[in-house]
Amino acid sequence: MGAGDGEVTKIMSPHFEEIYATELSETMIWQLQKKKYRVLGINEWQNTGFQYDVISCLNLLDRCDQPLTLLKDIRSVLEPTRGRVILALVLPFHPYVENGGKWEKPSEILEIKGQNWEEQVNSLPEVFRKAGFVIEAFTRLPYLCEGDMYNDYYVLDDAVFVLKPV
Repeated sequence: MGAGDGEVTKIMSPHFEEIYATELSETMIWQLQKKKYRVLGINEWQNTGFQYDVISCLNLLDRCDQPLTLLKDIRSVLEPTRGRVILALVLPFHPYVENGGKWEKPSEILEIKGQNWEEQVNSLPEVFRKAGFVIEAFTRLPYLCEGDMYNDYYVLDDAVFVLKPV
C-alpha cells in the first residue's frame, strides 16, 4: 500500500510469488506500471476477493484520511492464520492529509497517546487491537524523508511493526 515508485517493493518482491501495489499518485502509478507491477486502485484492493499473505503499509497512516478504517480493511483481507502486516509509522505522530494543495486534519483520528516516541509507541497496541491486530514484533529505525527549501532531507524516527490478526 502506498508503493511510491516501487523501489521498496522491488527489494521485497523476491520473497513472494505475486505482487500487487496500490498508490494514489498518478506519477507513481505510471512508475509502478513501467516496472510491470500489477497496480490495484485505492478503492479496488479490498474488493478483489483475495486474501493477502503480507500487506506492507509503510509511512502511510499519518497521511491517510481514515487510518482506522484502513487498518480494519487491511484486517478484513489478510489471510487469517499466516497473514502479516508490515507497518511503519513516523513517531511522534502528526497526521495530515493533502487536499487540493492544502494540508488538513484527517476525518478519522487514531487515538495515539503521548508526546514523544516512547509514549506513543506504548499506546499503539490498543490502537492495533481495535483494528483486529496484535504486535508480533517491532523496532525503531531512522527514516530519511524528502527535504524542502530549508533542508535536503529530514531524519525522522519510524516505528516498524509486524502485526498479526487476532
